[in-house]
Amino acid sequence: MKKVAHYEQDLLTWTQKQAEYLQKGHWSELDIENLIEELEALGRSEQKELSSYFQLLVMHLLKCQYQADKRTPSWNNTLSNCRDKIQDCLEDTPSLKRFLEDIEWIEKYYRRARRDAAKETHKSLQIFPTECPYKIAQILNPEFLS
Repeated sequence: MKKVAHYEQDLLTWTQKQAEYLQKGHWSELDIENLIEELEALGRSEQKELSSYFQLLVMHLLKCQYQADKRTPSWNNTLSNCRDKIQDCLEDTPSLKRFLEDIEWIEKYYRRARRDAAKETHKSLQIFPTECPYKIAQILNPEFLS
Protein backbone atom coordinates (compact mmCIF):
# COMPACT_ATOMS: atom_id res chain seq x y z
CA MET A 1 0.00 0.00 0.00
CA LYS A 2 2.80 2.40 0.81
CA LYS A 3 4.23 2.14 -2.72
CA VAL A 4 0.89 2.88 -4.43
CA ALA A 5 0.15 5.86 -2.18
CA HIS A 6 3.56 7.34 -2.96
CA TYR A 7 2.98 6.76 -6.68
CA GLU A 8 -0.34 8.59 -6.54
CA GLN A 9 0.99 11.44 -4.41
CA ASP A 10 4.15 12.42 -6.31
CA LEU A 11 4.94 10.80 -9.63
CA LEU A 12 8.33 12.49 -10.03
CA THR A 13 9.61 11.31 -6.66
CA TRP A 14 8.17 7.86 -7.32
CA THR A 15 9.98 7.59 -10.69
CA GLN A 16 13.26 8.72 -9.13
CA LYS A 17 12.92 6.12 -6.36
CA GLN A 18 12.11 3.39 -8.88
CA ALA A 19 15.20 4.33 -10.92
CA GLU A 20 17.30 4.25 -7.75
CA TYR A 21 15.94 0.80 -6.83
CA LEU A 22 16.74 -0.46 -10.33
CA GLN A 23 20.28 0.97 -10.26
CA LYS A 24 20.99 -0.58 -6.86
CA GLY A 25 19.33 -3.89 -7.68
CA HIS A 26 16.72 -3.52 -4.92
CA TRP A 27 14.20 -5.63 -6.80
CA SER A 28 11.90 -6.23 -3.85
CA GLU A 29 11.39 -2.47 -3.43
CA LEU A 30 10.13 -1.98 -6.98
CA ASP A 31 6.49 -1.06 -7.53
CA ILE A 32 6.07 -3.54 -10.39
CA GLU A 33 2.36 -2.97 -11.05
CA ASN A 34 2.74 0.78 -11.46
CA LEU A 35 6.04 0.42 -13.35
CA ILE A 36 4.28 -1.74 -15.94
CA GLU A 37 1.46 0.79 -16.20
CA GLU A 38 3.87 3.69 -16.66
CA LEU A 39 5.95 1.87 -19.29
CA GLU A 40 2.84 1.05 -21.30
CA ALA A 41 1.65 4.66 -21.01
CA LEU A 42 5.03 5.92 -22.19
CA GLY A 43 4.75 3.90 -25.39
CA ARG A 44 1.23 5.17 -26.01
CA SER A 45 2.28 8.77 -25.47
CA GLU A 46 5.05 8.44 -28.08
CA GLN A 47 2.50 7.19 -30.61
CA LYS A 48 0.01 9.93 -29.69
CA GLU A 49 2.66 12.59 -30.22
CA LEU A 50 3.42 11.26 -33.71
CA SER A 51 -0.30 11.01 -34.49
CA SER A 52 -0.96 14.57 -33.39
CA TYR A 53 1.80 16.08 -35.52
CA PHE A 54 0.89 13.90 -38.49
CA GLN A 55 -2.78 14.93 -38.33
CA LEU A 56 -1.92 18.62 -38.01
CA LEU A 57 0.59 18.41 -40.88
CA VAL A 58 -1.87 16.71 -43.23
CA MET A 59 -4.62 19.17 -42.31
CA HIS A 60 -2.33 22.05 -43.26
CA LEU A 61 -1.32 20.34 -46.50
CA LEU A 62 -5.01 20.09 -47.39
CA LYS A 63 -5.57 23.72 -46.47
CA CYS A 64 -2.59 24.77 -48.60
CA GLN A 65 -3.85 22.77 -51.55
CA TYR A 66 -7.55 23.60 -51.33
CA GLN A 67 -7.40 27.15 -50.01
CA ALA A 68 -4.12 28.41 -51.42
CA ASP A 69 -5.44 31.96 -51.75
CA LYS A 70 -5.72 32.26 -47.96
CA ARG A 71 -2.34 30.78 -47.18
CA THR A 72 -0.40 32.61 -44.50
CA PRO A 73 3.21 32.48 -43.31
CA SER A 74 1.98 30.74 -40.15
CA TRP A 75 0.80 27.81 -42.30
CA ASN A 76 4.34 27.46 -43.63
CA ASN A 77 5.66 27.53 -40.07
CA THR A 78 3.19 24.85 -39.05
CA LEU A 79 4.24 22.65 -41.99
CA SER A 80 7.89 23.07 -41.10
CA ASN A 81 7.39 22.59 -37.36
CA CYS A 82 5.25 19.48 -37.77
CA ARG A 83 7.77 17.91 -40.13
CA ASP A 84 10.56 18.67 -37.66
CA LYS A 85 8.58 17.22 -34.76
CA ILE A 86 7.75 14.07 -36.72
CA GLN A 87 11.43 13.69 -37.59
CA ASP A 88 12.30 14.13 -33.91
CA CYS A 89 9.76 11.46 -32.96
CA LEU A 90 11.26 9.04 -35.48
CA GLU A 91 14.82 9.75 -34.35
CA ASP A 92 13.92 9.32 -30.68
CA THR A 93 11.76 6.24 -31.26
CA PRO A 94 12.62 4.56 -34.59
CA SER A 95 9.96 1.87 -34.10
CA LEU A 96 7.30 4.57 -34.68
CA LYS A 97 8.18 4.42 -38.38
CA ARG A 98 5.94 1.38 -38.69
CA PHE A 99 2.90 3.60 -38.20
CA LEU A 100 3.87 5.69 -41.22
CA GLU A 101 3.91 2.46 -43.22
CA ASP A 102 0.48 1.34 -41.99
CA ILE A 103 -2.27 2.31 -44.44
CA GLU A 104 -5.02 1.95 -41.82
CA TRP A 105 -3.18 4.25 -39.41
CA ILE A 106 -2.55 6.81 -42.15
CA GLU A 107 -6.18 6.75 -43.23
CA LYS A 108 -7.43 7.11 -39.63
CA TYR A 109 -5.47 10.31 -39.11
CA TYR A 110 -6.13 11.49 -42.65
CA ARG A 111 -9.90 11.29 -41.98
CA ARG A 112 -9.44 13.46 -38.91
CA ALA A 113 -7.20 15.91 -40.78
CA ARG A 114 -9.76 16.05 -43.59
CA ARG A 115 -12.54 16.83 -41.11
CA ASP A 116 -10.45 19.54 -39.46
CA ALA A 117 -9.47 21.06 -42.81
CA ALA A 118 -13.12 21.29 -43.81
CA LYS A 119 -13.94 23.06 -40.53
CA GLU A 120 -11.04 25.49 -40.77
CA THR A 121 -11.58 26.35 -44.43
CA HIS A 122 -15.39 26.45 -44.13
CA LYS A 123 -15.52 24.23 -47.20
CA SER A 124 -17.62 21.14 -47.72
CA LEU A 125 -16.01 17.91 -46.55
CA GLN A 126 -16.83 16.46 -49.97
CA ILE A 127 -14.29 18.65 -51.78
CA PHE A 128 -11.46 16.84 -49.98
CA PRO A 129 -10.51 13.37 -51.21
CA THR A 130 -11.92 10.53 -49.11
CA GLU A 131 -8.54 8.78 -49.11
CA CYS A 132 -5.21 10.42 -48.36
CA PRO A 133 -4.00 11.93 -51.64
CA TYR A 134 -0.38 12.16 -50.47
CA LYS A 135 2.38 9.63 -50.18
CA ILE A 136 4.38 9.59 -46.95
CA ALA A 137 7.45 10.80 -48.83
CA GLN A 138 5.46 13.86 -49.96
CA ILE A 139 4.02 14.53 -46.52
CA LEU A 140 7.45 14.50 -44.92
CA ASN A 141 9.23 16.34 -47.75
CA PRO A 142 9.99 19.92 -46.65
CA GLU A 143 9.67 21.10 -50.27
CA PHE A 144 6.22 19.59 -50.86
CA LEU A 145 3.52 22.29 -50.86
CA SER A 146 5.88 24.65 -49.04
